[in-house]
Amino acid sequence: MIQELIKILSIEMTVLLTAAMPIIELRGAIPVGISLGLSPMHATVISFIGSMIPVPFILFAIRPIFNALKKTKTFDKLIHKLTHRSLSKSGRIQKYGAWGLLVFVAIPLPGTGIWSGSLAAALLDMRFKWAFPAILVGNLIAAILIFALSHGVVSFMGA
Repeated sequence: MIQELIKILSIEMTVLLTAAMPIIELRGAIPVGISLGLSPMHATVISFIGSMIPVPFILFAIRPIFNALKKTKTFDKLIHKLTHRSLSKSGRIQKYGAWGLLVFVAIPLPGTGIWSGSLAAALLDMRFKWAFPAILVGNLIAAILIFALSHGVVSFMGA
């Protein structure tokens, strides 16, 4: 019984940490959770929670970190490249504000998501009280879309 509980918790922790990783986020964590034996709904909930963990840290801490790294010769070019790339993708966020951020995060495509959206919001000086709810709702929409796709694939393959 205890070994079964440890197995379930380690699977959940794997999914949670996978969802918190850049690029993969919940778009990859939900299928990972399902492949590890979690139900699609369980994998979605754990992935959603995990993917939201980095958001406050990115929104509050990324600018001071970037400013400090810009002063070093080693990271200066990398920081400029990341900043330029993020701001080049943020046209709709700049134009539509929190609504643009919500849509940007909700679209389940590569290069969009909570990491990119949070970075863009921080670099655009978007206030936390607008950025965090937009990212939360956008991430929820993305989770529902990925859940629907994953659940459909699981149902189709099980039939």
